[in-house]
Amino acid sequence: MDLVAGKAYPAERRPIRHLDPLLLLAAIVLSVIGVFAIYSATHQSLTAIDADPARFVKRQITFLAVGAVLVLLVASFDYRMVKVYAGLVYVSTLVLLVLVRTPIGTSVRGSQRWFELAGFQLAPSELAKLAVIAMLAAFLSEVRGELTLQDVFRASGLAALPALLVFIQPDLGTSIVFAAILVGVLVVAGTSIRYLGILALTAVVLIFAGFQVGLVKEYQIARLTSFLDPENDPQRTGYNRTQAEIAIGSGGVLGLGYLQGTQTNLDFVPEQHTDFIFTVVAEEFGFVGAVTLLGLYGVLLWRAFRIASLSKDAFGTYLAAGIASMFALQMFVNVGMTVGIMPITGIPLPFVSYGGSSLLANSAAIGLLLSVHMRRLT
Repeated sequence: MDLVAGKAYPAERRPIRHLDPLLLLAAIVLSVIGVFAIYSATHQSLTAIDADPARFVKRQITFLAVGAVLVLLVASFDYRMVKVYAGLVYVSTLVLLVLVRTPIGTSVRGSQRWFELAGFQLAPSELAKLAVIAMLAAFLSEVRGELTLQDVFRASGLAALPALLVFIQPDLGTSIVFAAILVGVLVVAGTSIRYLGILALTAVVLIFAGFQVGLVKEYQIARLTSFLDPENDPQRTGYNRTQAEIAIGSGGVLGLGYLQGTQTNLDFVPEQHTDFIFTVVAEEFGFVGAVTLLGLYGVLLWRAFRIASLSKDAFGTYLAAGIASMFALQMFVNVGMTVGIMPITGIPLPFVSYGGSSLLANSAAIGLLLSVHMRRLT
């Protein structure tokens, strides 16, 4: 017998025997690529100011180490315990999202979305994504029979409240992720097309109202207009996209070589170690490197959705589907905005972009996926 998370399992049904190695390997390789890409994107600018060229990399590796422990800890617990505490975690996250707007929160470039802790900035919005996934999974798993329109709007409210709190930080990108999580879970739950259409129409009306009352900021509108016409004033709102496209185009098929990217070394692409990290890979490793990176995300998403389909209970299915939807939206939007098919929204590339909060949240998400997969037979 084997005791895991307080439960005894026969030897042939030990959860560790059902670990998903492909999911774990994809996350590890993406994280390693991220470390090298972050160094390439930052070492020149740090050297220019006589700072440690590996400063960002060292911090990222620190978070990677913590993230690795987090994966193991979360995976070792039975994911069904998450359902028990989903409500508490959800409410606690809402409290944190409110508190971050008070003086105890840290403001950076006009956005107040972090807590300063021991020299590190932690964003509660990253925890909120997982809290919403868990809460939606817990709520929908208790619905008996087909979802009614009332069920759909209740689920939408669970996602909309933290999304609104994140949006006013302001953080448009992360608030969009909540919408993707909601839609992904509702689709897997078998929501009718008619109800999804009503939900979409309601969202359009609310977005239009947001424009009318000034809830949508001027710079957010500028990002949308620059997406529609990037050549209009490229030194301002369209500059990031233009420089990103130049970097990607200069990589060609095989790339310019590691640490040899001209756009990267000359620091032409703003926020290249975070929002535009994909341009580093594309410029230095070319089309081959970019496709390889996307292939790794393909493996990660395939395994995540497969875990959702194999789960024996509704909560596990919705939990895995929400995580898979979160990863899919972040990957698609981040890559899409660098190649010019999506507006710039500030969404990081999972496991690759620099950032401790995002990395820790993604690590916990991988741990949850592993937990669901490891216990699919119990």
